[in-house]
Amino acid sequence: MTDLIQPVILCGGAGTRLWPESRGDRAKQFLPLTGAQSLFQQTLARTPADAGFAAPIILCGAAHVATVGEQIGALQASLLVEPMARNTAAAIALAVARADADTLLLVMPSDHVIADGAAFHAAIAKGARLAQQDWIVTFGITPDAPETGFGYIASGAALGQDGFAVDRFIEKPPLADAQAMLAAGGYSWNGGIFLFRAGRMRDAMLTHCRAIFEAADRAVAAAIIDGDALYADAVHFAEAPSDSIDYAVMEKDDRVAVVPAAMGWSDLGSWQAVHTLAAQDAAGNAVTGDAFLHDSHNCLVRTGGKRVSLVGMDNVAVIVDGDDILVMPLNRSQDVRVAAKARE
Repeated sequence: MTDLIQPVILCGGAGTRLWPESRGDRAKQFLPLTGAQSLFQQTLARTPADAGFAAPIILCGAAHVATVGEQIGALQASLLVEPMARNTAAAIALAVARADADTLLLVMPSDHVIADGAAFHAAIAKGARLAQQDWIVTFGITPDAPETGFGYIASGAALGQDGFAVDRFIEKPPLADAQAMLAAGGYSWNGGIFLFRAGRMRDAMLTHCRAIFEAADRAVAAAIIDGDALYADAVHFAEAPSDSIDYAVMEKDDRVAVVPAAMGWSDLGSWQAVHTLAAQDAAGNAVTGDAFLHDSHNCLVRTGGKRVSLVGMDNVAVIVDGDDILVMPLNRSQDVRVAAKARE
């Protein structure tokens, strides 16, 4: 078994919760939301070759191939191009179908923030030891609030010092249940990061979601290769049922482990989350671009190259992107999809 871990970076999301900046070929993962680098570039930087990682495999749609190429620069990487979105199980199946059985695949979303790189690498080392014992590993995010927008993972029996067998997965809970889980301990947020031996996942998929794996396998076998990019066959890939990896495999398999980790994680799933992580002035305002704020507090302003002025505003977001301007209370950030859909 190779000692190198193969990163598999999922870039297929549209990121409509961060409209109007995130849309089309400028999806959330390709935007510089928390610094000079995009979220995708930050994800790439987390798994460097000198830390024991192989060159990454990047899963994306055809619309994002050019953007991915621009943002990886001189970094060695290979692309797996999905002809259409078929959810995470089918995307991961493409990578599994191409990999040698003993390769350890580390599957990561491309649009998350992980502030504590050392904690991330420590968790990956624990997960790798479990994956080599044929556990399918998921990484649980240590919760710091009773969030109702995330799924949860209940830890079962301890697996030495490295993690726990998963007792069960819990769908996004009502507030009372989230509060009870936080108080009880032993529960993690489901961060959507996975580590497994490719052959182990192949066997699990053939057991739990055979139609998905076989469609992906046929799509790889009939793929067109263009340089470092493999374009999966559209006819075969379209035959894959559209399911999440959690539903298709993780919730059904009897040998799934969780490695809990506090690594400064955020899915950056709303403009309110962007405001929370952004650099703020003494009044709590986070500003990108040319903005004037008077008697305004705890606001997020991203000017998109325009000149924006706020007077007497508190707890609002103002996001400018071309001819689209979004103005809303920060605590209504989850409703942004209503505006995005209306402006499609």
